[in-house]
Amino acid sequence: MDTRLLACAVATFLLADPSAGADAERFWPHWRGPLMTGAAARGNPPVEWSETKNVKWKVEIPGLGSSTPVVWGDRLFVQTAVPTGEGGKQRFLVVAIGRQDGKVLWQRVVREEAPHEGHHATNTYASASALTDGQHVYAFFGSRGLYALDLGGNVKWEKDLGDMNVKMGFGEAASPVLHGDKLVVNWDHEGESFIVALDKRTGKEVWRVARDEKTSWSTPLVVEHAGRAQVITSATSRVRSYDLATGALVWEASGMTANAIPTPVHQDGVVFLTSGFRGNALLAVDLAGAKGDVTNTPAVLWRYDRDTPYVPSPLLYGGQLYILKSNSGVLSAFDAKTGRKLFGEQRVEGVPNVYASPLGAGGRVYIAGRDGGVAVLQHGPEFKPLAVNRLDDGFDASPVAVDDELYLRGRKYLYRISAN
Repeated sequence: MDTRLLACAVATFLLADPSAGADAERFWPHWRGPLMTGAAARGNPPVEWSETKNVKWKVEIPGLGSSTPVVWGDRLFVQTAVPTGEGGKQRFLVVAIGRQDGKVLWQRVVREEAPHEGHHATNTYASASALTDGQHVYAFFGSRGLYALDLGGNVKWEKDLGDMNVKMGFGEAASPVLHGDKLVVNWDHEGESFIVALDKRTGKEVWRVARDEKTSWSTPLVVEHAGRAQVITSATSRVRSYDLATGALVWEASGMTANAIPTPVHQDGVVFLTSGFRGNALLAVDLAGAKGDVTNTPAVLWRYDRDTPYVPSPLLYGGQLYILKSNSGVLSAFDAKTGRKLFGEQRVEGVPNVYASPLGAGGRVYIAGRDGGVAVLQHGPEFKPLAVNRLDDGFDASPVAVDDELYLRGRKYLYRISAN
């Protein structure tokens, strides 16, 4: 692993976000981790485990949710939806869990109602992930609202953005993103789509921009470049970047495939966008030259049009970009700077079906499968499997690493995997 490159990326992230610090680097404050790349800067979890080995604790989470846990200090926060048994009603919960022993510290019902739409058989009503700045937890349930809670579970403000009309009734999933004092929510659906920035302290709108897009499930990415923070969005018609301060369009390019889901990642001034439903798309965009429509300009450094991910987001780790083919355990890796393919179309044993996004930690890559297998590979330019581990659950939520601990949120249980 190139530790100098990782340290540089961490430093860039911390300078970009004045609210961040050493804790933001150490913990897992939001979807895709402290760098929004899928990598844990200081994580070093075990390579091997089972139901009888290296499981520190295992706790049942009520209801259903495929949101990834977020971690700060001594606790984790997860979102879930619990059926009440009354006319289709669901209780939308935020749950705080102690890292040391897995005990539930509090759970808060933020909304109880019958959703206006259903969801895909493999989706849930709690698929977006929460985020935290260490002072508050921001929980997003899409059409059921955005909530700011203090670390004791008290709701400080809430924001209702309306009801989504999602393509094919597949359900909602995109998470909000936080940068400085602004929360950004992308609201792409079959109705009037928009992107909105909110003041994290009050929930009041700072700006809102209409989008000519149909349904997407991609979480935005905020990147600091040349003294300006940009909100980068992936979608079917266009990929776009907005000025975080004003919402003004900075650059755009041709879109991804239909049903855009993966979150973009960023390294050294280059943004990588992927999609893989009924087609394949990977774009590497150089922010230094990105202004206006960059579709057929040198700002697009390289492209790739095979074996790209449908649901899983890419992993950017130690100078390498890892992608899965569609929703399968077929892995490819690229040199992120040059686009050179390091290895490709390698079938990963033990994870035939994958929704979770890969994790990079401790010089390794972790891939969690829908049937309960988790493959561990050596990070590097060659394909080197290390282990396949299996638990009594299935994993759609992405794995999380903090310190020497691995957290796996299954359909029923939340696991802490650690040697101590």
